[in-house]
Amino acid sequence: MRLIAIAAIVLLTMTCLLRAGEISQRERRSGYSFMAPDTKAMQDDDTANPGMLWVMEGESIWAKKDGTSEKACADCHGDARESMKGVAARYPAFDQMLGRPVDLEQRINLDRTRHQKAPPFAYESRELLALEAFIAEQSRSIPITASNDPQLVPFVAKGHELFMAREGQLNLSCANCHDDNWDKRLAGSAITQGQPTGYPIYRLEWQTVGSIERRMRGCITGVRAKPYDFGAPELVELELYLMSRARGMAMESPGVRP
Repeated sequence: MRLIAIAAIVLLTMTCLLRAGEISQRERRSGYSFMAPDTKAMQDDDTANPGMLWVMEGESIWAKKDGTSEKACADCHGDARESMKGVAARYPAFDQMLGRPVDLEQRINLDRTRHQKAPPFAYESRELLALEAFIAEQSRSIPITASNDPQLVPFVAKGHELFMAREGQLNLSCANCHDDNWDKRLAGSAITQGQPTGYPIYRLEWQTVGSIERRMRGCITGVRAKPYDFGAPELVELELYLMSRARGMAMESPGVRP
C-alpha cells in the first residue's frame, strides 16, 4: 500500500509539473545556447574559463586536512574523479538526519561539521564555492538525476509552487520569464529557461563564481520581493524543482554566463 501511495503522489506531482505553459522536454535548452559565441568559447576552453581557477582551488581544499579530526575530504572519499562522479547531478538530496533535502553546499558543510569537526564555510565564500565547483566539475556531461528519491516528492511540489507563485511589487513569478517568455530579451539580455546545468557558474557581471542560490536571490530582488536567506528551505526546494525540471540534461559546471 505504501508503494502504491508513493506512486500516486509521484504521478500527481509529475502531472502538475506538465501543466500548460511549461517547457516540453524536446524544447529544453541550457542557458549556454542563449550566449554569444565569445562567451560560449570561454566556457568551452578550460584554459580560458575563469571558473576553472575555483576548480583548481577546490582540488587543493579537497586534499587539505582540517578540523579537530585532522581529516581531509580525500581521506574518506578518495579520488574525487571517481567518488564524486555524478554526485552534483543528484543534488539537492534528502538528508535522513535532518528529514529534508539539502543542496550540495549544505552537504559540504554538513560533512565538515559531522566528520572533519571543522566550522562550516560561509555561504558564497571562496572556499565553499571552490570546493563545490571542484565536486560539480566531476559531473560534467553527466545527465541530471536529482529528485529521483520518492522522499523528495513533496519538496519538489513545494519548489514548483514557489516557481509558479507571483511575488514582489512587480507581481511576477519565475514562470512568467522562464516558461512564458524564454528566448526573448529583457534590458538587452536573453531570457533563458532557467535550467540549472552550469552551477556554480562564473558570471561576467559578477566577475566571480556564484551559487544558484545567489542567482535565485537576484531574481527575487529583481521582482522587488524580499529574498530568502542563503540556505533557507525555500531556496533548496526551488533549486530541487529546477533540477527536477532539468532531469536528463547534461551538467556543464563550471558554466560561464554574461
